[in-house]
Amino acid sequence: MIRTVIFDMDGVIVDTEPVHRYAYFQHFADLGFTLTDEEYAQFTGASTKNVYQQLQHRFALPHAVEELVLAKRARFNQAFDEQPGLELLAGVHALIEDLHAHGMQLILASSASRSTIDRVMRRFNLGSYFAHLVSGEEFTRSKPDPAIFEHAASLATGPKAECVVIEDSTNGVAAAKAAGLFCIGYRSEHSNLQDLSQADLVIEHFNELSASKVAALQPALMP
Repeated sequence: MIRTVIFDMDGVIVDTEPVHRYAYFQHFADLGFTLTDEEYAQFTGASTKNVYQQLQHRFALPHAVEELVLAKRARFNQAFDEQPGLELLAGVHALIEDLHAHGMQLILASSASRSTIDRVMRRFNLGSYFAHLVSGEEFTRSKPDPAIFEHAASLATGPKAECVVIEDSTNGVAAAKAAGLFCIGYRSEHSNLQDLSQADLVIEHFNELSASKVAALQPALMP
């Protein structure tokens, strides 16, 4: 049976994407450039470090990548703390509780920084549900590179075939599949520009899943 569910965070558990977008575009304006929505969408699922590595090269920015990351993070933290209406995505808390109550191991594998992950865990009291929290800042390459999911799967209580990933981005789905994992694509109103066609299953609301339904995915994982 399925023993481990690996969750992405941004766009899957909580919609911090508007906060990230606000922080990024404020910083881009300060740096003297902007991006189209399509250009920005290509960075969904990538770590902040990886985003600025690419932008530094593209725009010949005279700043160290770490300096750029810290400047954007400061803007994000302020915006995050000032948005009282920020909520978990519909149905995800009930799903997390159901999976946990049925003895499934939950792992978070997010491109977000550890500080952002900790902020979300504290704000929504989710830390007790997750056995491991894995941040993209621990890896040299971001999604679609599979390293983060390969590491998450190595922390699982069972073999890779007993793991599933829940993702909402093109890069995230590609990373999960490159890691050899079954992937559930979550399509929300905020992921219209994301291609989830590589996912093994696509849902539009978390009420489409439950512990029993996730366990029933096991046959699809077998060769």
